[in-house]
Amino acid sequence: MISWILLMFLYLSVPAHLSENPPKRTVEVTASSRHYVDRLFDLDPQKVLQGVIDMKNAVIGNNKQKANLIVLGAVPRLLYLLQQETSSTELRTECAVVLGSLAMGTENNVKSLLDCHIIPALLQGLLSPDLKFIEACLRCLRTIFISPVTPEDLLYTDATVISHLMALLSRSRYTQEYICQIFSHCCKGPDHQTILFNHGAVQNIAHLLVSTSYKVRMQALKCFSVLAFENPQVSMTLVNVSVDGELLPQIFVKMLQRDKPIEMQLTSAKCLTSMCRAGAIRTDDSCIVLKTLPCLVRMCSKERLLEERVEGAETLAYLIETDVELQRIASITDHLIVMLADYFKYPSSVSAITDIKRLDHDLKHAHELRQAAFKLYASLGANDEDIRKKIIETENMMDRIVNGLSESSIKVRLAAVRCLHSLSRSVQQLRTSFQDHAVWKPLMKVLQNAPNEMLVVASSTLCNLLLEFSPSKEPILESGAIELLCSLTQSENLALRVNGIWALMNMAFQAEQKIKSDILRGLSTEQLFQLLSDSDVNVLMKTLGLLRNLLSTRPHIDHIMSTHGKQIMQAVTLILEGEHNIEVKEQTLCILANIADGTTAKELIMTNDDILQKIKYYMSHSNAKLQLAAMFCISNLIWNEEEGSQERQDKLRDMGIVDILHKLSQSSDPNLCDKAKTALQQYLA
Repeated sequence: MISWILLMFLYLSVPAHLSENPPKRTVEVTASSRHYVDRLFDLDPQKVLQGVIDMKNAVIGNNKQKANLIVLGAVPRLLYLLQQETSSTELRTECAVVLGSLAMGTENNVKSLLDCHIIPALLQGLLSPDLKFIEACLRCLRTIFISPVTPEDLLYTDATVISHLMALLSRSRYTQEYICQIFSHCCKGPDHQTILFNHGAVQNIAHLLVSTSYKVRMQALKCFSVLAFENPQVSMTLVNVSVDGELLPQIFVKMLQRDKPIEMQLTSAKCLTSMCRAGAIRTDDSCIVLKTLPCLVRMCSKERLLEERVEGAETLAYLIETDVELQRIASITDHLIVMLADYFKYPSSVSAITDIKRLDHDLKHAHELRQAAFKLYASLGANDEDIRKKIIETENMMDRIVNGLSESSIKVRLAAVRCLHSLSRSVQQLRTSFQDHAVWKPLMKVLQNAPNEMLVVASSTLCNLLLEFSPSKEPILESGAIELLCSLTQSENLALRVNGIWALMNMAFQAEQKIKSDILRGLSTEQLFQLLSDSDVNVLMKTLGLLRNLLSTRPHIDHIMSTHGKQIMQAVTLILEGEHNIEVKEQTLCILANIADGTTAKELIMTNDDILQKIKYYMSHSNAKLQLAAMFCISNLIWNEEEGSQERQDKLRDMGIVDILHKLSQSSDPNLCDKAKTALQQYLA
């Protein structure tokens, strides 16, 4: 017997708030409503049954009556009757039907049912041998679980529940429809996907895709769309499952055909999209290029309902997000870029709408449409310069993005920032459209007190706006960006630390000395060391890139090393001694080469025998990149046109550097060979 039966005795009593102090509701409790409830307590079982049937007829489509009955305490009594083994199967079934009807009312109704612990009672009902009663319980469970107020985790509190639901799938087309619908609504995220997958969801549901019932096929398809979403394990399994000799991807493709209902086309496209993104289907497979992608573009057309256009655009954005070729194909399919511009035209002008319901519908979907359009534009423009140009040249595009950054809906703002980030990868647009529309202003506003997800994308965009050729760089600096970016480098969120230091690195490139000093002052030596000891290699590389940009041009090098030299040399030593990859050590040696190019700064190297020995070591390293970087250090130290060059050359000769240079001048690597010969000429001059 399933373990949750043991919990049932907890749910037989009437909750105090329903019996003693009914909740305050703006409903008028009528005598007839009280009469319905009173009949549930009749001693004659037949009269009770008739009372439940009459109640069922009274509540159909009548939310006021439903609210009345709930206030009067009908729910606990119905649940009591449903759970009594002495109740006839017909009575128990009718109780489940009435409870399901009450659940179809308002969200408050569902909350009241949940407060009475309806879910465990219905789950217990599934143990009955009577199919009609099981179907009624499942139908009611379905109605409750599809409500947004029902926590999905209630389905997973006992693992035996899922096993039993899987077993019930074979009982009838109704059990199949309701159970698949419950699974698709209650599968939220990887944990739920894993539980369902481990209980055999794929094998138990696959054959339902060829059911004679459209509703069963549709609910099974929806199940697979949520099971496969961002789940490689499920996707890799689906691609090899066959039903009646046909592989699932082939079945999904058949469901994409134009003669199939739109919801079926859309949902099968979502399944194939998830499988493609998980790597189970190649991006150049004909079922993606010739079937899924065109189907999703069709869903974006004016002929489709607004909600279908939203779902089509969002799914297409996800499909093409990381693949350049799919982005190019989508951009030239059915004038998609121009088609998407229509998404911004809702709601239509009020004067053009005489139907108030139509206006309400347009208003409801307007935010979703703009969000979907921004997402799809972001994916389309992720890589290709020509596509970005077409997007920006679309009617009022930059104005729409700027407006999107200030919208009340956080989802629209986030999608607008993603779109801006995608377009900001264009050098040409940074110099023209971005400057013409001063997009940095609303972007800086977005960066104030935004949630992390928004901050990550907005700070990534800011990185691009701070590149040296961007006209936005100067006004951004003047608006207090250094303080903001320095604070991001202290974030616990890795992406924000990377973006903060990356933006500072871009800001420091070919910057004035004052800006470089402001960056160092804003970061503080302590924070710089913290970043240089960060466990993430991206943070470390960007911090080294920042140091390299700070230590460029001689006056700047000498000034910074005069104030921070000791700490920087200490950091360089730690990195060269640490267990770091080739790229990190190469970047560190390049910083030393910059320091060696300073007029006074180079003495910090010449008076540090430990650093000199490390440079010598890397000149003989097995990796040519590290050898070359070490050679740049030596060349800058021995350049004979500079004061003190003779003394530096002598000291380095005594260390055996000249012998290594002779050896490297015979190297098979042309870069090493040329650099060594150039350095040796300094000794001969």
